[in-house]
Amino acid sequence: MASIARGDAIEPVWRNEAGGLTFRLASPRGLTRFVKFGAGAEQEAARLRWAVAHTPVPEVLEVGADAEGEWLVTRGMDALSAVDERWLRHPEVAVRAMGVGLRALHESLPVDDCPFDWSVDERAARAGLARDIVDAAPPVDRLVVCHGDACAPNTLLTDAGEFAAHVDLGRLGLADRWADIAIGAWSTEWNFGPGWEPLYYESYGVEPDPERLTFYRALWETT
Repeated sequence: MASIARGDAIEPVWRNEAGGLTFRLASPRGLTRFVKFGAGAEQEAARLRWAVAHTPVPEVLEVGADAEGEWLVTRGMDALSAVDERWLRHPEVAVRAMGVGLRALHESLPVDDCPFDWSVDERAARAGLARDIVDAAPPVDRLVVCHGDACAPNTLLTDAGEFAAHVDLGRLGLADRWADIAIGAWSTEWNFGPGWEPLYYESYGVEPDPERLTFYRALWETT
């Protein structure tokens, strides 16, 4: 961290369930950078570099690896996570921004040009799941470029409470939009408590689909 920070102030800000760590670096000149330590730095960097031309995501500044692990350095954005203390006090604002933001991502990323896959087949193959999991998948409702981890912490809001950007795009790829919607809606309960899913669907602009919600949540837990 000291060598990456190059004298900037270092603040730990996040530890994910897989043990990955995120730090904020603040320079005396006012530049903010974020450093993610954990597997998949190159994978996420490739996705960010592709997506940044189409949708608001962090700019990649550096990618590296050594015997201790991998790291990804991105430029800070003038926004706060939906699970910042400010927005935890106003979940209706955060949930609305999550739904609007996911719909914006799905509308803006070009399916025909996307080189990344997050389909049921790809996820099942990577996780070594039986073929019957794939065969049980509902027909694709709408093929989009999915975020891959559309949980509340990965949506950023402006100071005015509007959708600003997405972060943590290491799984971004082509899939049914419900692969994202199911997890985004689910995470409103994890982060804000029960009762917020209807606002999420309304903000995205879709009616809940029980079959696809059930399937993609089961797939999420399995993979």
